[in-house]
Amino acid sequence: MIRSLSILLGVTLLTVALPATAQQGHDPVLVKHLDAVYQHWRNAMVTKNFRKWEAHTATNRRTAITNRIYSERRPLASALFSLPARPPDNRTLKLLDLKVKGITAKMIYFGPVDFEVGGKPPNNLLVLSFVKEGNRWKYDTADYLNLASLPDARRQLEAGNYDHLKKPEFLPTGRVEQPQVILRGPVKYIAKTYVYCPGREVRVMVNGISRHLYQNTKESEVIIGGVRDGVNEVQFTVKNLPGGEGSEPLAIRVYLMSQVKGVKPFKVFQYQVEEKGAVEPAGTENFVVGPAEVRHLRGQ
Repeated sequence: MIRSLSILLGVTLLTVALPATAQQGHDPVLVKHLDAVYQHWRNAMVTKNFRKWEAHTATNRRTAITNRIYSERRPLASALFSLPARPPDNRTLKLLDLKVKGITAKMIYFGPVDFEVGGKPPNNLLVLSFVKEGNRWKYDTADYLNLASLPDARRQLEAGNYDHLKKPEFLPTGRVEQPQVILRGPVKYIAKTYVYCPGREVRVMVNGISRHLYQNTKESEVIIGGVRDGVNEVQFTVKNLPGGEGSEPLAIRVYLMSQVKGVKPFKVFQYQVEEKGAVEPAGTENFVVGPAEVRHLRGQ
């Protein structure tokens, strides 16, 4: 699965560099331009230059990152540049493909993407995405695909067979998904969705703003925009995935997260089905954040 790195982990120079040259048919001017855009963005992250980061990051991505940081009630600049490693240097990788559709573009790289965690990394994929705003291209996201569980795909790519890159996740969409809200400061309450959904896909939306997708997993995500005093809304849809039995247990929850040391997360919503139970394909439910919940968050 592709792992999105919106606030990116990174790599540095590897031992044997592969030239980042485009395949025949690619526009060399565009390749050079997009490479420069990424290098400017990468330099901004390494040097912790907030103004330069703003200048070279797509508006939709800046908003999404800012929204997430504010939804976790963290300081913007320090959270943005708190990286465990540098962003990867694409110049040390081989450019396999450049795909453009409308205002979106993807550059697909292959090579030993090194996250500086020790050892010699094997060949994996790095996909850089860009958005065109007016007449300027800007950096959007990077996606890292670890091929450890796809050894056949790795061998095919090493042999020059790029059929694996025809899958939808490697194709630009031509459209840019805009965030549902623009936060101007930290939210009042930090909250998270939690979903346990073996064999199923679950989509959750909180207060018409924060959208979440879970597939055959047990995972939690921060709610963008937090939750509000009074009534809050949870919408969800559930569908079976290929290979699932349709009888697995299911849990969808919302937790309030306290910033008081020692106070555990507080569950304010739950939809749960035991194994072999009947699962609703969709639902809309409410939960309330009232005085009792606020006192719990404060450790009172």
